[in-house]
Amino acid sequence: MQFTSFMAQALEEARAAGTRGEVPVGAVIVGPDGTILARAGNRTRELKDPTAHAEILALRAACKTMQSERLPACDVYVTLEPCPMCASALSQARIARIYYGAADPKSGGIAQGPQIFVHPQCHHRPEVYDEISASESRHLLEMFFKARR
Repeated sequence: MQFTSFMAQALEEARAAGTRGEVPVGAVIVGPDGTILARAGNRTRELKDPTAHAEILALRAACKTMQSERLPACDVYVTLEPCPMCASALSQARIARIYYGAADPKSGGIAQGPQIFVHPQCHHRPEVYDEISASESRHLLEMFFKARR
């Protein structure tokens, strides 16, 4: 099977989040047949919910669609390296692969900081692919924060 990236759709969600005044992060979850199960952008401010990160919202929707708390043959595309909370949730959902854009030296949880997937208490370690559309992901974040400073 040929690899198809869904990062363009995750970037659409990130741009929409930024337009809403949210940190521009977007996520897309793709099922084993290559169809999009869920897509979301950050909504922490809108929902007044610190857990309303793009990955968590997409996980909730995909699990509902699949009628399961686990998504073992699914992939997630996210524009920013998942934080520790999101990395842990993706592990709990048994996501097969994570493709992310920009690294997050301040709050990342995969390659940075606590490195959730190498921790001995992590029961599931998805395959991780970084730097997918990283420059566009970084640019969205830089422009968002520059406009607020």
